[in-house]
Amino acid sequence: MASRPEVNVGDFGTSAAWRYHDATKHSPESVHVGRHALDWSNQPRPYKLYKDLKALPLTRDLPWSKSPAISSISGLEDLAGRGGIPGLGALASILHYSAGITKWLRTPVGRKPFRAASCTGALYHVELYIVCGELHGLEAGVYHYGVPDEALRQLRKGDFRDFVAEATGREPSVEEAPLTVVCTSTYWRNSWKYQARAYRHCFWDSGTILANMLAVASAHGLCARVIGGFSDTDINRLLDLDDESEVAISLVSIGRAPSQSPGPSPAVERLGLATAPLSERSVDYPAIREIHTASSLSGPQDVSNWRGPAPSVPIPTPTREVVQLRPLEPEAVPRDPVERVIERRGSSRRFGHSSISFEALSSVISSACRGIPSDYLEEPGAALNDIYLIVNAVDGLQNGTYVFHRNGQLLERLRAGDFRETAGNLDLGQRLGADAAVNVYFLTELGPLLERFGDRGYRAAQLDASITAGKMYLIAYALGLGATGLTFFDNDVTKFFSPHAREKSVMFLIALGVPLKTRLL
Repeated sequence: MASRPEVNVGDFGTSAAWRYHDATKHSPESVHVGRHALDWSNQPRPYKLYKDLKALPLTRDLPWSKSPAISSISGLEDLAGRGGIPGLGALASILHYSAGITKWLRTPVGRKPFRAASCTGALYHVELYIVCGELHGLEAGVYHYGVPDEALRQLRKGDFRDFVAEATGREPSVEEAPLTVVCTSTYWRNSWKYQARAYRHCFWDSGTILANMLAVASAHGLCARVIGGFSDTDINRLLDLDDESEVAISLVSIGRAPSQSPGPSPAVERLGLATAPLSERSVDYPAIREIHTASSLSGPQDVSNWRGPAPSVPIPTPTREVVQLRPLEPEAVPRDPVERVIERRGSSRRFGHSSISFEALSSVISSACRGIPSDYLEEPGAALNDIYLIVNAVDGLQNGTYVFHRNGQLLERLRAGDFRETAGNLDLGQRLGADAAVNVYFLTELGPLLERFGDRGYRAAQLDASITAGKMYLIAYALGLGATGLTFFDNDVTKFFSPHAREKSVMFLIALGVPLKTRLL
């Protein structure tokens, strides 16, 4: 199939990504006029159930790693050149601490499972699959990870790694990986609440999972790389997905075994595997399918044309007061392993007004922003989003708004003042933004991204923001703080940070602070 044509500069406003982004923006008018009533009797099941596949239980005896969590989360350890073939214990840890159930919450309607990574509305629409060669204790095949019983189910028998490598345009890390994880999203499980805006959540929620996955893989000494460029049709076909309702969102190559390159893969036939219905009925949101189709790649050549360096849109040199980040000294950094942090992690539903230290904030930002190993970022430490902050309560840092400069590790103060109530108003009028010590916004210039990557640049921008925010989430909990992801009034955020943020679009928002505890079982 012919490659998708490049997006012309003059076409930004009419591209599918722009149309979708504009159509799903929140505004005070859209939120108050278009209130969506939830049909609790038709709420989708929060996981996929295969009816006829045998369960292969994974071990639940998961020893913790020895590296300090912040080291694993930030990617301080250079694993790119290392080999590494995960055993079943490491694989079980990666899957469990990415998407498994880590604790149970007490609610008015009974016990509620709480997953390893945060998810919008706790609707858990992201599924994990693995494609692997022969591993110790596991034969080569394509598997689905079942969250409720911590088990794998084999969809296909045989080594399909070469098929995945071809679908990624011969991405080197995939060609050499003993296994690749595929994240998918089942639209209805999230659109039940969030309607067409759920497509954004496909990347928000897979991004927080990937932050966990990268950290746990690193803790086990395994290199891992996020793959955003792949032939959608081929990967969906390999997983036997109904791509009208469930689609592959991202891939992660894990480990490195160049001496064990796979031979040709078996034929990929349609399986038609039976699954339990998610709910009595589902509602289709055509806007989701339209943006996904428009941002899809068709075949290896399309992927090769897509892959390459991201556009460089540097933040202008600071013209106002700057503050140098001052991370915690190594001896002051907690030594808990990442597994312990993930088990402790929650989603803060209430913040106190207590302040956090500037050193803690500096550690969150600097450690989370060391870069994401991915096929859409070639330069170490590069990113597709700029970070803006509303500071409400940080010891040693004046309240106000700031922008982060990666080069130099600086915060440039844009405006001084008390913006607590503004932060709450930007957060759809909720108190969380007002009560938090800091609100961290991820904004990007979509125009250059769409020029370089086409509509798929929208996926990359969302994923880039959410993985970095997921790292912040974990680092905050490693330091004994709280965090939560929030939604926002799109244009109001851009306007608030303008003129500095003029022409930029919001991808993600995370609030950091001192949490008021939630009772657990």
